[in-house]
Amino acid sequence: MLSRRIKNGSFVLEGLNAFATTLFFTYLFFHMRDRFGFTNLGNLLLCAVSGLVYCIAVWFGGKFAQRHGYFFALRLGFSIMAGALLLGSLAANVPTTYAILILWTIGMSLTWPVLEAIVSEHETPDRLKRMLGIYNIVWAGAGGLATFAGGAILERLGQTGIFLLPAALHLAQLLLLAGLNQPANGSQSKADPAPPPATTGLSSDQERRRSSLPPERFLTLAWIANPFAYIAMNALIPVIPKIAERFALGPMLAGFFCSVWLFARAGSFLALWLWDGWHYRFRWLLFAYFGMAAFFMIILLGKSLVLLVAAQVVFGAAVGLIYYSSLYYSMDLGETKGEHGGFHESAIGAGICAGPAVGALSLRFFPQIPNMHAWAVGALLVIGLAWIIALRYRSNPSSR
Repeated sequence: MLSRRIKNGSFVLEGLNAFATTLFFTYLFFHMRDRFGFTNLGNLLLCAVSGLVYCIAVWFGGKFAQRHGYFFALRLGFSIMAGALLLGSLAANVPTTYAILILWTIGMSLTWPVLEAIVSEHETPDRLKRMLGIYNIVWAGAGGLATFAGGAILERLGQTGIFLLPAALHLAQLLLLAGLNQPANGSQSKADPAPPPATTGLSSDQERRRSSLPPERFLTLAWIANPFAYIAMNALIPVIPKIAERFALGPMLAGFFCSVWLFARAGSFLALWLWDGWHYRFRWLLFAYFGMAAFFMIILLGKSLVLLVAAQVVFGAAVGLIYYSSLYYSMDLGETKGEHGGFHESAIGAGICAGPAVGALSLRFFPQIPNMHAWAVGALLVIGLAWIIALRYRSNPSSR
C-alpha cells in the first residue's frame, strides 16, 4: 500500500503541477499573440491540437502507469515536461513551438492520471471522499493562483518566463519525488495508520441508493458532461487575450480579472467536499451544466467588466461540480485507479480539443462574424445538454 507520507507528498506534487501547467498553457496564448501575431483563430487551433494529443496520450498514460508503476511514470512525465519547456524557451518560430507544446503535452499525460490514482488507491469510501476533496482544492487553488499571477510574471520575466519558471517547477517535482524514496512500482510501502473514517453522512452504498438510476449511469453522465465543460473552458482560455483587449487590459490585469472563474471553481470544490448531498443526484449535475453553458456565453459576449467578473463566478462553480462528479464517480466505482484516471483525463482531452476546434472552424468559415466561435460552441453545449437529458430518462422515467 501507499504510505500516508507518500500520499501527502503527492498533494505537493499536484500543487506544483497545477501551477506550472496552468501558467504555461494559459499564457502561451499571450506569447503567441505578441510573438507571432496569433488571433483567436490561431490560438484556438493551437489549443485544439494540444487537446487532441492529450486525449490520445493520457489514455495510454493511465495504462502505462498501471503497468509500469506510478512513480516511474511521474519521473518520466516531469522530465519530458521540463526538457520540452527548456527547449521551448529557445523556440524561434511557430512550427517549433507547436512541436514543443506536443512534447510537453505527452509528458503531462503521464502525470495527472497518476496523481489522481495515488490519492485514491486503497482508500475506503469515506476516506476517498476526503482525499478527492483535498486533491481538487489543491489543483484548482494552485491553478487559480497561476492565472492570477501569470500576467504579472509575464510582464516581469518577459516571454521566456512562461517557459523557464514552469520548467524549474517540474525539476523541483523531480527532486521531491526522489526525496519521497518510493519504490518504482508505487505500491510496496507499508501504509501508515490512517485517521479514523468520518462517522457523519451516508456511506457510499447508501449514497448510491439515493436515486433510481444505477450508479454506473451517473458515471456515464458525468463522463459525458465533463468533456463538454472542458469544451467551454478551452474555448474560453485561448481567447482571453482578445477579451483583455476588449477591456483594454494588459497581461497583469487580464490575469487579475480573468482568473475569477478558477477561484470560483476552487471554492465550489471546497463546498462540494464539505457537503456530499450532491452525490448521485441528477438535478445537481443538470443545473450545473445549464449554468455552465449560459454563463459561458455571457463571458464571451458581455460588454461590461462587472458582468464579466460576475458571470465567471457562476461559470466556475458550475464547471467545478461537473469536474468533481466525473472524478468522484470514476474513483468511487473504479477498481483500477490509474486506468480510470486515464479515462477521466482522456475525456478532458476530448473537450480541450473539441471546443477550440469548433471555435476555430467557425472563425475560419465565417470570418465576417467576429463572435461566431461563441455561438458555435454554445450550440455544441446545447447538444451536450440534450444528450445528458436523453440518457438520464432513457428506460428510467422516474425522477429523484
